[in-house]
Amino acid sequence: MSTNVLSKQPFVERLSGYLQDADYRVASSKQDRDTLYQLRYKAYRREDTILENAEKRFSDDYDLMDNCWLFGVHLNGRLVSSIRFHIISPQNPKGPAYDVFPDIVRPMISAGKTIVDPTRLVVDRPMTEFYPELAYVTIRAAFMAAEYFEAEYMLATVRQEHQAFYKKLFGFKALCEPRPYPSLLKPISLLAANMPTQRDSVVTKFPIFLSSFTERRMLFQQNNQALDEPEYFPYAVNGGLQ
Repeated sequence: MSTNVLSKQPFVERLSGYLQDADYRVASSKQDRDTLYQLRYKAYRREDTILENAEKRFSDDYDLMDNCWLFGVHLNGRLVSSIRFHIISPQNPKGPAYDVFPDIVRPMISAGKTIVDPTRLVVDRPMTEFYPELAYVTIRAAFMAAEYFEAEYMLATVRQEHQAFYKKLFGFKALCEPRPYPSLLKPISLLAANMPTQRDSVVTKFPIFLSSFTERRMLFQQNNQALDEPEYFPYAVNGGLQ
């Protein structure tokens, strides 16, 4: 659908219009991931939340965990945004929020809950001039993951100025005051949404978050760790923390 047509539609209809062109892809090859890390770096440097590095890429050891999914969203064949999330559960509790907010997340896991922990949501700034709703389209991947993996909670680890977006979108509740966050230069808060409780209200307000079982299965039965060669991080943050 053309940009001009989208821009003339109401907000909810514009969101749904993206799905005709949006292609959600797991970044499983080294080349795909490298392109994604470059997009990440530009976004984080633009907001002055990471230090500059010579490689102009931003990644860490969490990207290689076996419960990590790296998604790129493509429009007309171009990578326009990306998101990372970890599926944290009693069987596999590894992930950024589990390590950085242990006093909050570990009791959830001890209670047997499954959690989707999205991080590294970035969009291509020039493309937002044509597609200003890219953040909604991108976070849909994490919402589909919450349904597919039957997660009780979705988390958001965000700066204070970004909380309003997540509270409006999913009814997220802040669980703590902003804290220093390893690898980032600005403090981060932890928010959470109870997905079984809030799922219906989300899709009522934003039908773009509806998905079929077939779509979710096609996405999440992919091998998200099928790198074509071993990966290493000359540009990774020391300690590998988010």
